[in-house]
Amino acid sequence: MSVVYKCRHCGHVIGEINEQVVDTTILGWNNLSDEERKEMIQYKSNGDVHIQAICENCEETLGTYPEYHELDYFIQ
Repeated sequence: MSVVYKCRHCGHVIGEINEQVVDTTILGWNNLSDEERKEMIQYKSNGDVHIQAICENCEETLGTYPEYHELDYFIQ
């Protein structure tokens, strides 16, 4: 099983955890609301879990152009 963190904007893989057992409280998933979990966490048929996050480059771009927060995707 892998936990894959991908940027929701550019699709870049930010990081990956390859473990059989993962403590989700250490990853902070317990701090997410049910709505945030539905939006951010995707369970794949092969057992992998994909997490929608934001990479440093996209975070910097959003800081420079705050109007991009209104868009679902700002990278074409």
